[in-house]
Amino acid sequence: MNEIKKILVPVDFSENSQKILGTAADFAAKFKAELAVVFVVQSFDDYSGFFVPHMPIIQLEEEMVKSAGEKMKSFVAETLTSSVPHTTAILSGDVVEEINRFAGAQNADLIVMGTHGYKGLDKILFGSVAEKIVKTAPCPVLTINPYR
Repeated sequence: MNEIKKILVPVDFSENSQKILGTAADFAAKFKAELAVVFVVQSFDDYSGFFVPHMPIIQLEEEMVKSAGEKMKSFVAETLTSSVPHTTAILSGDVVEEINRFAGAQNADLIVMGTHGYKGLDKILFGSVAEKIVKTAPCPVLTINPYR
């Protein structure tokens, strides 16, 4: 296995994500690696034909990216100690594609992610995302079940 210098951690700001990020930080400390913590704002392109929102879709996505940026600051501050070198990014688009694209662009050596996100959305959102990333990622993926 190659040296692990950069670990990518997709988060959804849930309690489960805090556990996963904590575990990833332990790995980073052991390997003297840097964390790249990312959140993906799901693109609304797919839904634009279904409804006419009060706000143009582009504007809605911009607002979501901005609010995710604020949330990321507090999330990382609450979860990581300052001794862990890390960067953060808010991405926008298809969750799986964006995580894989970013992992490639950042030359990530490892992706650490949870098998479950927000409770009600477990299977719908994160379970299927984790599964797809395991199958398509440009680097090894470590999945963690936050309930164990």
